[in-house]
Formats: sequence, C-alpha cells, structure tokens
Amino acid sequence: MQSAETVLGVLRERGRRGLPLDELYRQLFNPQLYLLAYGRIYANRGAMTPGASAETVDGMSLMKIGRIIDALRHERYRFSPVKRTWIPKKNGTRRPLGLPTWSDKLVGEVMRLLLEAYYEPEFSARSHGFRPARGCHTALREVATTWTATAWFIEGDISDCFGTLDHQVMLSTLAERIHDNRFLRLLRNMLTAGYLEDWIWNATLSGAPQGGVISPILSNIYLHRLDTFVENVLIPEYTRGERRAKNRAYCRVQDAAARARVRGDRTTARKLRQQLHRLPSRDPNDPGYRRLRYVRYADDTLLGFVGPRAEAEEIRQRLAQFLRDDLKLELSEDKTLITHARTSAARFLGYEITVQHGDHMHHRGNRTVNGTIALRVPKTVITAKCARYLQRGKPAHRTRLVNHDDHTIIATYGAEYRGIVQYYLPAGDVWRLSRLRWIMETSMLKTLALKHRSAVSRMARKHRTTIDTPHGKRRCFEARVERAGRPALVARFGGIPLRRQKTAVVLDRRPVPIAARKELINRLLAGRCEVCDGTVDIQVHHVRKLADLDRDKQSRKNTWTKIMVKRRRKTLIVCADCHTQIHSGNAAITQ
Repeated sequence: MQSAETVLGVLRERGRRGLPLDELYRQLFNPQLYLLAYGRIYANRGAMTPGASAETVDGMSLMKIGRIIDALRHERYRFSPVKRTWIPKKNGTRRPLGLPTWSDKLVGEVMRLLLEAYYEPEFSARSHGFRPARGCHTALREVATTWTATAWFIEGDISDCFGTLDHQVMLSTLAERIHDNRFLRLLRNMLTAGYLEDWIWNATLSGAPQGGVISPILSNIYLHRLDTFVENVLIPEYTRGERRAKNRAYCRVQDAAARARVRGDRTTARKLRQQLHRLPSRDPNDPGYRRLRYVRYADDTLLGFVGPRAEAEEIRQRLAQFLRDDLKLELSEDKTLITHARTSAARFLGYEITVQHGDHMHHRGNRTVNGTIALRVPKTVITAKCARYLQRGKPAHRTRLVNHDDHTIIATYGAEYRGIVQYYLPAGDVWRLSRLRWIMETSMLKTLALKHRSAVSRMARKHRTTIDTPHGKRRCFEARVERAGRPALVARFGGIPLRRQKTAVVLDRRPVPIAARKELINRLLAGRCEVCDGTVDIQVHHVRKLADLDRDKQSRKNTWTKIMVKRRRKTLIVCADCHTQIHSGNAAITQ
C-alpha cells in the first residue's frame, strides 16, 4: 500500500507535466489518505456539528474508514443531503451554509487532497484564493508591487458564484483531464445530493455546497478557465509598447533649463527645474502604450488598466460576456465598477486601493510617490469594527464576558484586536486603527472593572505591562495563569506597533507537510485504549472544548476527564465499551 505522500507526489508530478488521469477513483481505496484527511479536519469547528444525521467526528475509528472504503469499492457510497442553515452577511442579508455529515466531510477531504495535488501545479500565479502558501496578503502585495501607474481599476464580482456553478460545465472541465468515469460519477452524486431545509429535501440544480471541504478546489478548477481567458486573450490584446513616449512639454522645459544653465541664468534654471517637478516625464496618453494586469481571489477579480476609459469599458463587457457564455455566470451589476485610479479608490479584499500622486514628494530630484499603489484602511471598516464595542457612542463593557476569568477576557479581546490589526498591517495608514485600539482597550477594562466591582484605572494598573517588539518597547495588557511545573498561560492585548509592514503575510491555509503525521493518528494506530488499556474496537472520543470539562464539576471526577485535562487534548483514544460508558455517564470509569 502506497503512503499518502507517494500518492499525492505522483499526482502532483502528473499535473505538472499535463498528463491525464485514468485511475483516480482507485486512490480512494487507500486508508492512508483517510488518516491524512482526518488529521487535517478533525480540529475544525464544524467537526462536532451534526449535519442531516447525528454523526460527528466523535467515534472516529479505523473500522469506519474500512466501511467507507468498502462502500466506495463496490460503488455503493452515497452522499447525504447537506443540512442548510443561514448565516448573516456584512451587508445585512443572509447566505446559505451547508452542513455535511462527518463521513461526507472525510470523503470530501480525500477528494480535495487528490484534486489539489493534481491541479495545483497548473493554476495561475494570479489566483490567490484557497491555495497553499497564498492568501489575501499575497494578492494585495502583487497589486502593490507590480501595478505601478495604473489608470483604471475594473472591479469584478460574480453574483452568487458558489451557488450558480453549472454542474455540466464543472464535470466537462474535469473530464478534460480526468478520464475516470467512476470518480466523475461520485463527484456528480455529491453535487446533486440536495439539501435539507426545515427537514424538507430540495434538489441542487447548480452550485457547490458552501461549507463543503471540496467546494474551494472545485471553484478554483471552474474559474481557472477565466484566468486562462484573461491571461491568454485579454492581456496580450490590451498590452503593447515597451515604454511610454517622452512627454514633449517636459522635454521643452528640460531643454530650456539646460540653455539657462549654459548662459549662467541660475534663477531661470531653478524655476524651470521646479516646473519640471510638476510635469510627467512620459506621455500619460501615449496611444502606443497599454498595460492590463489581473488578480483573482476566489470570486473577486480586479483588473488594472493603463489606457483610455473606453477600452476599460470594453474589457469589462468582454469579461462579462465570457462568464455568461462559457461559464454560465453573471457579474454583479452593483459591484462591477470602473474606478479612476488617481481620483477614487477601488475596494478589494477589504482594502481601498488607489494610485498616489504628489509632485512635492521627491528624493534626489526623482519623484518617489507618483504612480505607486497605496493600500488603505477604509474608514467604513474602522467604524464597523468599533461599533461592536460601543453603546451610545462610548466604549462599553461586554456582558457575556463578565462571568469569565481575567485570562479569558483579555485573551478574547486580544485575539479579536490582533486579527484585525495583522490583516491591515500592509496598509499605509494602519495607524488609523489606533482609535479601534483605544475603544477596545477601554471596553476590556470596563468589562474587567464590572467583573471585580472595581475602577477602570485600577484594572489598568493591575494588568498593564511593557514588552519588546522589533520597533522598540510597547505597552500592552497581560494576564498570566501560573501552572506548577509548566510554563504559565499568558493572554495579551495590544503590543502590536501600528506601523506599516510591506511583507506582512496571513495565509488562508498554511501548507502542512504530508510526511508529518499528526499525534492523534499515531495514538489511533497504536490501537490501545487510554483508559482501560483494551485493544478491541478502538475509537476516538472528541469534545468540543476543554473549557467545558473544567466547568463541569461532576465530570472532573471521571478518569477520562482527568486524562484529557492533564494532556490538554480534546481527544481520547478509547475502546467501544469505554466510549459507551463515557456517553452514558456510567460510574465504571469513574474514580
């Protein structure tokens, strides 16, 4: 039996060489792939959330993997309908979210591993969504470093992209490279399994289930055709010229300044040099010079164009026509905009993107700002982030956190603040988040003061400390939980310098070395119950949070609870009998 590393390595090499796949379905019989998939998704928040059935990650075992493989081998495996729920969006509307069963998640993750290994080498370098070692920051850094002197931004947003992916187009796209009808049939069964809403079955005539682990790779495969169209058709057609022609007005002033220097008229020469700093050295309207640049993150696209607006309108129309005719998708009329790069700002991935212009900013005779891309924090984002911690326009405590300990309160505020700041560190005006820091800091101190029935200033003195950062010492707030024989648990709020970091990167999904097996998998393969040392029908017991065990005074007396708390693990390897007794609260495994 081949290891998961070997299987995925072979697929990656075939994808790099552009070779078709004939026997992909047979790879679904390899248990090593399921162990790898299990190790990757068992810690996800949705692993303990049931779908259409009560099945969750709890009770996972090698026997369950064997049953799944046996059903696939005889082509009896059927995907269950996903349970549909609705979650709010930022604009006040709601979007559907599918909740698959655990077995479907596991099979979907194995299929995702196989498809990603094969297709990843051929994906465009301009695609950044849902890919290893890529994310929002890599897309933004590409725009900031290579889109100099852009004249127009063309913002593209596909209406309900995940919900309107055409199944026939998807399967035909996959069939171009995957010559395995069994795998394609399995994928078709997954796409058409339907969904349950209010326990009523509904058919899925289009789209990939949002919430399914395989949906991101399917959308990238589907939209790779859009990347190919832009790179092979639009960019070559709207890119020409090596360099802009010289600006005649600039050349005339430059020659006049040179003549003034020759005849010794320094005053006139100085005034002419100052005039040069207000003129472009190259012709911004050169008809022989065009540039079109492109970047995509999931269903959000951004194009930067150097040329007249009429051609930018033409590019948008051709993009919409290709999506409509070839991919059966529609561009959103409200979100597909053409923005002048110097006078307005385009919105992309939560940033405002604009082109800077400042004739007064120059170094050693060269203007250093003109034409460069600026990333900015939108004021609406700051207002929206601050609103969560305000009441009647002032920072207020958060009632739901009052009953938690100091460590949890500071850790909660610290994680929320850190996530926002680290995302916007590449912005040139990240210092604007100082208002958010003050509001969150005051809200946190008011929450602590209410908990201890004390004053805000007293809580500030109690938790204030100073830490070292690459930019010097910074003030922050800290709570420590000392532990005997182990390092203390430290929660921290603040301490992040609000200074631009051009190379800051937050990846969607960090690449996990395939050879590095999870500790949980090694424990499962050991085949020994960690409660009674039994070796029959070994399963994995999962809990949603360790904090739930700490709060339950009755469960603290249980042997299995003590083991999990001592190891700081949300998993426990047990035999079937112990697992049954754990869920029934049987005293047989209670000390």
